Amino acid sequence: MIRTINDVYLDLRTEFRKKGIAGYQIEARELVAFALDLDYEEFYNRRNQYIFDKDVQKIEELKELRYSGVPLQHITGRWEFYGLPLEVTTDTLIPRPDTETLVEVGIDLLKDRSKGRVLDLCCGTGCVGLAVLKNVGDGITGVFADLSEPALEVTRRNIVHNGLSHRSLTYPVDALAEPSPVLGKFHLIVCNPPYIPTAEIMTLDVEVQKEPHMALDGGDDGLDFYRAVSRNFSAALNKGGALAFEVGLGQFEDVTAIMEEAGYKNVQVRCDLAGIERVVWGTWEPKE
Repeated sequence: MIRTINDVYLDLRTEFRKKGIAGYQIEARELVAFALDLDYEEFYNRRNQYIFDKDVQKIEELKELRYSGVPLQHITGRWEFYGLPLEVTTDTLIPRPDTETLVEVGIDLLKDRSKGRVLDLCCGTGCVGLAVLKNVGDGITGVFADLSEPALEVTRRNIVHNGLSHRSLTYPVDALAEPSPVLGKFHLIVCNPPYIPTAEIMTLDVEVQKEPHMALDGGDDGLDFYRAVSRNFSAALNKGGALAFEVGLGQFEDVTAIMEEAGYKNVQVRCDLAGIERVVWGTWEPKE
């Protein structure tokens, strides 16, 4: 039976939908495009072309790998976030749409500045900081910090791939410790820290459990990083600078209290597109 790329894509999309895979349309497109070594534009321009049996076999093999619980992003090694192409590996947390809310808050906090510095703390792939830098003025520079050297290596490649080498640098940082003065001062710190309570990690979906546990484990109650960063990283903020966190489901009240207790002012919450309280941020106004 002669089939086109589009035929195979539509069949796979239907299979993924029946399997209950969230985002089945995007996942089917990504898997087929990856198997055929096509970018997004090539996929749409060539989808009426016929497909070879060897390519169909490769798609079948990748499909079975996906069904085994391996996240699509780990199969393809790539993903798009806030319009940016990113490399994703097993050493980094997979960028998710929920996190785009943190990007939007970061952009809003910097959009009126012609110059400034932003720190992407617990950066992983670098997705948050890169998306912020791409959408603010060229006078804004970024530092990408993570404790994981393999994650920083991924971030460096994503910085280069997105043309931001002239405005970015990476630095190894333990977010649970006090920041080194070498980092300097920032106008904004964005942080998507580990926030899953330790005991809950083994109850998560199989796909999530395949992600690096150090990027998930937020301690007994999931709040260890919020306490440490709020307490310690005010030293890395300029007066009037802002600290913005992504938070897990139902954590916004605890994180708000943590930030207020640490001395942050005007602490606010923003919901994601699903209406879930996803970002908490406040400004640093040290006592004179």
